Amino acid sequence: MNTRCLLVDDNEDFLASATRLLESQGLDVVGRARSSAEALDLVERLTPDVALVDIELAEEDGITLSHQLHARAPGTRIVLISAYEREDLADLLGGSSAAGFVPKRILGADAIAAVLAG
Repeated sequence: MNTRCLLVDDNEDFLASATRLLESQGLDVVGRARSSAEALDLVERLTPDVALVDIELAEEDGITLSHQLHARAPGTRIVLISAYEREDLADLLGGSSAAGFVPKRILGADAIAAVLAG
């Protein structure tokens, strides 16, 4: 059974390219959200295995959203993503309820699997 993913990012071009990439690597992208409200609605309706959440969501905060998603759907694992590197975000990541972090430059099925296994 494929891992069911929800992608959360405010950039439609990134959502489209990440969907193509992840699906080509065997993941099942069941939903895409561009805002916290959309993400919260989709996580309840779709119950994905993992939600990939951008840390910067336009005027919203992906870290705060990760806590809300975790509370709303405790069975969904949260993986934070960003164009920034882990070292640049260390302070933010420390207080997160997410399973882990993957920089967008290495986003893929293997990187996600490594976070979920770790």
